[in-house]
Amino acid sequence: MGIFDFLTGEFIDVIHWVDDSRDTMVWRFEREGHEIKYGAKLTVREGQAAVFVHEGQLADVFTPGLYLLETNNMPLLSTLNHWDHGFESPFKSEIYFVNTTRFSNLKWGTKNPIMVRDPEFGPLRLRAFGTYTIKVSDPARFLTEIVGTDGEFTMDEISYQIRNIIVQEVSRRLALADIPALDMAANSRELGQLVAREISPHLATYGLSIPELYIENISLPEAVEAVLDKRSAMGMIGDLSSYMRFQAAESLTAQAGAGALQAGVGAGLGMQIAREAAQGPWGQAAQTNLAPPPAPAEPVWHIAEKGETKGPFSRASLGRMAAEGALARDTLVWTAGQDGWKKASELSALATLFTILPPPPPPA
Repeated sequence: MGIFDFLTGEFIDVIHWVDDSRDTMVWRFEREGHEIKYGAKLTVREGQAAVFVHEGQLADVFTPGLYLLETNNMPLLSTLNHWDHGFESPFKSEIYFVNTTRFSNLKWGTKNPIMVRDPEFGPLRLRAFGTYTIKVSDPARFLTEIVGTDGEFTMDEISYQIRNIIVQEVSRRLALADIPALDMAANSRELGQLVAREISPHLATYGLSIPELYIENISLPEAVEAVLDKRSAMGMIGDLSSYMRFQAAESLTAQAGAGALQAGVGAGLGMQIAREAAQGPWGQAAQTNLAPPPAPAEPVWHIAEKGETKGPFSRASLGRMAAEGALARDTLVWTAGQDGWKKASELSALATLFTILPPPPPPA
């Protein structure tokens, strides 16, 4: 082997790319003057594709494998460059490595609320966000349509455009879905698949595909969520009057403070001692000295007449009204704790007001 053959073998190009980043989509093989030697070895790894560009024209696309850059391996390049001189000297071309693996966990979201007509709540403003996965499906088209001559093209340079495409289709689908807002969470997977299927033809013009798109959340405005929380709380409360009494007791307890609680404990102990003392020989006398319990409060009544509510009236006042003819048996009345309005004659407490009076006495 002569010294010339030895030097020629030493300077044979080895062209490859080891990606040490997480967001690089395209990387151009750098060589001073873009001079690539005839017979150079090109290594394309799994998850990559190599695009050969000669004098501004896309010459060939190499899939994973080991290639020797010679005439018989690149017939198209042979036509472009007229490879018929043995090619002892380098030729000037560019090689772009394209990452064909999936770029996952990419975020998308609506900047502004989406106006929809909800079947249950009427006009609503919705927000949505999620993740998606993107992949280069056509390296040659992606290079010519998006990358151009960029020597290092990253995912950030196109993610904004993809997000706009996704948000536009999500907005359209949510507006046309006619699904109640409360049921959208149950249909988020189908909505995501539908959006991905609709935008796939558009992304294909860029040489991209979208294998996955997820709608993680569809949310309502904070004011609407607060009203829904109150509505849910009302369903959990059940009997409103009992709940109001409970709230009043809780409020008094909170206002009393720790001192009042301690006083209450002391009072409870005192009552326990009093009950035990009542069992002894002095119990009868002690019970006679206990104050009687307070009389129950007399209920008051409201009257509904001609779409208006009057009252409250005591039973005595209703008795006078019945005697004067201002209160009839069919008059609707209501008092606290009663289940809706009822006729006065249907209530035992008021039915006696309408008893038939005895006839006048006979003459003397």
